[in-house]
Amino acid sequence: MKFGVVIFPGSNCDRDMVEALQNDLQQEVISLWHKDSDISMFSTDDCIVLPGGFSYGDYLRCGAIARFSPMMKSVIDFANAGGKVFGVCNGFQILCESGLLPGVLLANANQQFICKNVFIKNTNSTTSQPLMIPIAHGEGRYFANTDVLQALETNKQIIYKYCDANGNVVEEANPNGTTNNIAGIKNQAGNVFGMMPHPERACSNLLGNEDGRMVFEELLGLVSSAQLV
Repeated sequence: MKFGVVIFPGSNCDRDMVEALQNDLQQEVISLWHKDSDISMFSTDDCIVLPGGFSYGDYLRCGAIARFSPMMKSVIDFANAGGKVFGVCNGFQILCESGLLPGVLLANANQQFICKNVFIKNTNSTTSQPLMIPIAHGEGRYFANTDVLQALETNKQIIYKYCDANGNVVEEANPNGTTNNIAGIKNQAGNVFGMMPHPERACSNLLGNEDGRMVFEELLGLVSSAQLV
């Protein structure tokens, strides 16, 4: 699988994402500039990644301007053709603003920027263990109307929920007031994924945490470098 990492003005996690994919997970990575639009080098077996940061300074709403960039027009077409698209933090916000994922990301309930390790669990797996993944956001509170939330639950589109260290999805483990402890979702077709926590920041043993590898493996079917040894 080949990865394209889109860089917007204000992206600040693009190099973290490239480092994790290229060096920790041993994947081919191509950086993509937001003003370009050619992604013909990617097939629908590949993946376009929207990294975290503050695209266009988070003016209007987070991701609202980035959604109209030339690159995003191509990304939307790529996703609609079945290509994989993965958005993290600001990338998740852009996916919601672009309509590739339902719902919206609102300001954290405590009105503060939150940067810490949290635990999340894959809600569609009975064997998945809680993963410790960092968050760093001021507007990470996922919200959608009742019909959308019901559809997400029914179609198993909620990919991760915040939980405690033992895997219990409880209010105390919810860092930002997000609805139903939702940390990440996918589209109904299962090829577009968005999440607020940063798995790319938890892929190296040098950082003392490699739980992020499991996110890439679970969502994108990657075999990590650790498994190749």
